[in-house]
Amino acid sequence: MAYNRLSEVLWHERNLLELLLFKLEEEQLLLTSGKTRWLAHATREVETVLSQIRDAELGRAVEATTVSAELGLPEGASLADLADRAPEPWSDLLRAHREAFASLTTQISQLADGNRELLAMSHRATQETLASLHDVHTYDGSGQSAATEPAARLVDRTL
Repeated sequence: MAYNRLSEVLWHERNLLELLLFKLEEEQLLLTSGKTRWLAHATREVETVLSQIRDAELGRAVEATTVSAELGLPEGASLADLADRAPEPWSDLLRAHREAFASLTTQISQLADGNRELLAMSHRATQETLASLHDVHTYDGSGQSAATEPAARLVDRTL
């Protein structure tokens, strides 16, 4: 019975990780398309899924502790340790969950890093655009400061 409850919690957590991956891809599509209007909503959805994952992790810890005790393992045993000691077919199922978690975690990490990079690039571009709207002082050939003449500017209001 404890194995069944643990497996249910692991499936739930896997589904949440897949949902997080989807939400991060949505966020990336918004960033790459320049349609930042919905970016706050997408970010809020990512945060909601992360909160649900934290709750699921607590449930997994409780169920894993029960299975650990049944297997004679110390509290806090890893999923790999549980899989090594669990009887068939549970050992194979726990290994499959562990491999799926590792794969999803790698994908999520890569997407999150990419999204951070896109956000940083967008931030830099916005800062550069805003800076260009101010009077800019440059140097002439003799090294003297020379103020540039104000010129007409085109502003993209979607920024």
